[in-house]
Amino acid sequence: MRTYFQEMLKRKDLLYYLVKSGLKADNRNSYLGYFWWLLDPLLNVLVYYFLLKIVLNRGEEEPFAVFLVIGLVAWRWTQTTINSSAKSIMKHGSIINQVYLPKSIFPISVAFTQMVNFSFGLIIVATFLAFFGVMPGWQVVYIPLIILTQLVFLLSIGMLLAYVTVFVRDIDHLLTHLTRVLFYASPIIWAGGRLKGQEIEIGSNVITLDFLVDYNPIAIIVESYRNVLMYQTNPDFLGLLNVFAISFLLFYVMIYFYSKNEHKIIKAL
Repeated sequence: MRTYFQEMLKRKDLLYYLVKSGLKADNRNSYLGYFWWLLDPLLNVLVYYFLLKIVLNRGEEEPFAVFLVIGLVAWRWTQTTINSSAKSIMKHGSIINQVYLPKSIFPISVAFTQMVNFSFGLIIVATFLAFFGVMPGWQVVYIPLIILTQLVFLLSIGMLLAYVTVFVRDIDHLLTHLTRVLFYASPIIWAGGRLKGQEIEIGSNVITLDFLVDYNPIAIIVESYRNVLMYQTNPDFLGLLNVFAISFLLFYVMIYFYSKNEHKIIKAL
């Protein structure tokens, strides 16, 4: 495994190239080009604000636009990374079959590419904070900690999906539906506290919905962003620590798994 890590370090120039080319490819044929990095999250916020606040008269959290933009920008990084990571190895199949490369570098590059896009989304968040007069407190210093936790989480999930999708191609098709379920099951457009104590009946069993917030890594990350940026309170340190620890362990396991099974990837491609 040490040899595999060394090989990955030797390919850091390739990682930089993949991130750079991924950023260029996102808006290569569009008229507005890189401006879409700012416009896309802004349009998402406007659509959901119109639907929830104006049409459905929901969104008691004030200012709801700020609440919404934080959740949607954080979710956008998650969704794009999950969807793109699943196809990252197969997308570069022609290169992989000709030259030896650590296969894990492809899903890793996706997470970093989308992190750059996420940083532009933070500009939109800052704009909304300024427009609605929401001033973050000193807790804003924890933002890098939350970003790091989300990055490690997405790296681990991305590597897992990239490997599995090579052998089970249906995963790529299922992800569209799974991410949609995950979106509505997470407090992206609704407040996490809304589900506290609520129960559903499945046959003779009664299940509380607290787990959708308490044990949902996306919920923990999104609520931590809001705590720091909107409510001037500390993030969920324990939740973030659990997400980071489990994600880092999965990331380490996947690196080991890649190092032992990369020949199977080549055969499957």
